[in-house]
Amino acid sequence: MRKTQKKQAGEFMELLARAHEAVGKAVSTGKNYIAMELLEQCQEGAIQLGELVEKAEGEGCGMIPLLEDYCELVYQIYEEVRQGQGASADRISEDLQQSLIKIEKYLRDNIKIRTEIVFLPYKASMWDSLESVWKAAEEDPDCDAYVIPIPYFDKNPDGSLREAHYEGDLYPEYVPVTDYNDYNFDVRRPDMIYIHNPYDECNHVTSVHPFFYSKNLRNYTDKLIYIPYFVLGEIEPDNQAAIEGMKHFCFTPGTIYANQVVVQSENMRQIYINEYIKAAKEVGLSGEHTDRKFLEKKFLGTGSPKIDKILNTKKEDMEIPAEWLKIIKKPDGTWKKIVFYNTSVGALLQHSEKMIKKMESVFVIFKENKDKVALLWRPHPLIQATIESMRPQLWVAYRELKDRYIEEGWGIYDDTSDVDRAVVLSDAYYGDGSSVIQLCQKAGMPVMVQNVNVLV
Repeated sequence: MRKTQKKQAGEFMELLARAHEAVGKAVSTGKNYIAMELLEQCQEGAIQLGELVEKAEGEGCGMIPLLEDYCELVYQIYEEVRQGQGASADRISEDLQQSLIKIEKYLRDNIKIRTEIVFLPYKASMWDSLESVWKAAEEDPDCDAYVIPIPYFDKNPDGSLREAHYEGDLYPEYVPVTDYNDYNFDVRRPDMIYIHNPYDECNHVTSVHPFFYSKNLRNYTDKLIYIPYFVLGEIEPDNQAAIEGMKHFCFTPGTIYANQVVVQSENMRQIYINEYIKAAKEVGLSGEHTDRKFLEKKFLGTGSPKIDKILNTKKEDMEIPAEWLKIIKKPDGTWKKIVFYNTSVGALLQHSEKMIKKMESVFVIFKENKDKVALLWRPHPLIQATIESMRPQLWVAYRELKDRYIEEGWGIYDDTSDVDRAVVLSDAYYGDGSSVIQLCQKAGMPVMVQNVNVLV
């Protein structure tokens, strides 16, 4: 039974207890008609309580027979009062109360409070930012956890919604997925909702369905929790120059409307709090938005599930596509060194055609050394949507480069939702500055950031 349901059951019984006292008083003063009305209300209240319990616990719940006995007792007393048989007010109150005590004891001792938690990922490739939290909830016998992938849209340059996407079929087999159409948020009102998309309508490239904006979701739960889908390089709270490059993450719809925000470290927590207060003051917010004590409870620096996922994933447990193995394995069966080549949205937007030339030169070098090194190219999953929306003229050149790389077949092209597999498989990282770097460093691999101005 959910916490709210158990509370509601308790409220029902408090009303019944008060009604019992009123029945006794009415009988003792000879106002049998009032006693009969109260007994009818007791009967109706017990029936409603039974419906609540059956809905939460099922028909086999042991509390149902106790409620049936109570209803039978109420009926017998009603008949006594109706027939004017001189029923004892004290005995009536005592009998009703003793029956209610048995029901209260069963509720207290046998019906546990269950917590209902909903996880709302939108891109399957970002599921690792929630997975370890979901696993803990899934393993809790007193918790019902639902993974509900939500639809999202690409945006046109004018901000209007374009193509819709739904990635519910891309999650690992061990993750049970619930269709977002099959979960009624208004009726179920989960105890907690976890999100990893903080942008609501503010992202220029994509948007989750507006129902799932953080400012709307907080109306359907007691606790909306936001965990970033990325991991940033660690920064000291007094390094304002470095903070300038990431402070926009600290004040978004997700951080504003969430009841709790979980970030990767204590240092990052302090940065989020500091920058949140500054931004809130700039836009004229006050109250809890500028109350440091309140924000210190709202922001937690307990770590990122993305790092949990990397540390708990083993190479030998992964399924590797056969076409990848053809590229990875040498003729003698040993593996080549694997370089994770990561290209980001930001670099393409900033450098445009210059970045295309840089990528071409990288592919030339790795193609020449394909017998010794396997290149695993994993572009950011939002590159196509971003370029089409913000640099449509660049898309043709990028697409031609991508298609040629795939067609030649000497390197791996990874557009799957599983970034963790790429990290765990690889021996080194090369590419743009990215939150993926932090995961690679946690995995213990060397990292080199590419320079778009150096062509080899």
